[in-house]
Amino acid sequence: MTETDEQVSPVKKPTVEALRGPFFWLTAFYVVYCARPEDWIPMGATPLAKITAIAAFLGLLMSAGKTQRSFKDLPKEAGYLLVLIGLLFVSGLLSPIWKGGAVSHTLDFSKVYVVWVLTFLLVTTVARLRRIIFIQTASVALVAVVSIVKGHSLPRLAGVLGGIYGNPNDLAFAMVLTLPFALMFMLTTKSVVRKLLWIASMLAMAAALVLTASRAGFIDVVIAGTVCLWHFGIKGKRYYLIAAAGLFGLLLLTVAGGTLKERFTALWSEDPDSQLANSALSSVEAREFLMRRAVEGIEHYPVLGVGIRNFQEYSTIWHDVHMTYLQICVEGGIPVFILYLLFFRAGFVNLKKLRKRKDLDEETRLFVGALHSTLIGFAVGALFAPEAYQFFPYFTIAYTSALVAMLREREKAAVPVKSLPGQDQVSAETYARNRTNDELSYVR
Repeated sequence: MTETDEQVSPVKKPTVEALRGPFFWLTAFYVVYCARPEDWIPMGATPLAKITAIAAFLGLLMSAGKTQRSFKDLPKEAGYLLVLIGLLFVSGLLSPIWKGGAVSHTLDFSKVYVVWVLTFLLVTTVARLRRIIFIQTASVALVAVVSIVKGHSLPRLAGVLGGIYGNPNDLAFAMVLTLPFALMFMLTTKSVVRKLLWIASMLAMAAALVLTASRAGFIDVVIAGTVCLWHFGIKGKRYYLIAAAGLFGLLLLTVAGGTLKERFTALWSEDPDSQLANSALSSVEAREFLMRRAVEGIEHYPVLGVGIRNFQEYSTIWHDVHMTYLQICVEGGIPVFILYLLFFRAGFVNLKKLRKRKDLDEETRLFVGALHSTLIGFAVGALFAPEAYQFFPYFTIAYTSALVAMLREREKAAVPVKSLPGQDQVSAETYARNRTNDELSYVR
């Protein structure tokens, strides 16, 4: 940092220091949510996710006016999410099924807005974005290893960990939404050891996904993987990735995909004595019933729905409808469903803007490719699983919004600014570059 830069912006260093505390607590939340340490370390019923989210938010409020971005800079997708959550609270208060449960679940889900806003406001450099995505990816890879080790004797890895990983379909969904990031990190690191570690992480996540025997998860990974290989393999001219993915995928399915294969083939099996075939048929019939029941719920409660997590009771068979779009519509109402679509549409719009840019460096292009693969994976997977309240897709939208804001700020920084009397003219681009370097030193 030069003397001129310091005089042009005397608040620069306090701005960086003001962000250290909130960003620390934000990263702590990502660790708690993605790695679920409460399942590994005895700590009673301590609400770690709530504690870390509140601490980060309070830290941000105390540093108001010293940060690079403010609440007025929040994009429209933040508004969509805020109104969506507000309507879910109203839906819970007026729920025809269980008011207390719906409000409680909405309160728990509302943490995603706090984290979303903090991610947008605090992730102002590619280094910080990389750190947050690294935490998510490394945590899910670790969860995959633990699930395989602890649950190898359990059917479909069910209930190995709690929370967002308790259900095999949810566990598979988390793997699908994270695999593109692991591939991105493998391609961006120059260390051979780290490349091997990332390859091992991807194999662990893929193995855990196959062992869940989730048909929706398998379809989802095929779609997301195809988009990912198009970005990294075809557009990036790394054709070896296509061959490697095909080889490892075939090997993994041969070694560990027996149950998954049986669950698929059971769908068209005509053997009346096959227990697996009967189970698969019952599953299909139950899902069809749940979809019809969800449509009935939307017809009866079109404005505010039945309240978060109340469809299980409304269904009469105590199951969620296995389609995210129907789930959010029947539980939140049609207005919430529209806001939900607008929110995720904003993510695709952000990615469209990013993909059109010609000035992105190679690392940022890889970030964009991974985000695009993940978001398409979610959009497709949402057709087969009840994932309306899992945070990972919301995190992905926050990453796209933060990245768009970074590039917009970089463009503004390219406009020359007026120098102080007696000094040479300094470009804002030089100041921004020095500021970024200072922030990197604090973050690391």
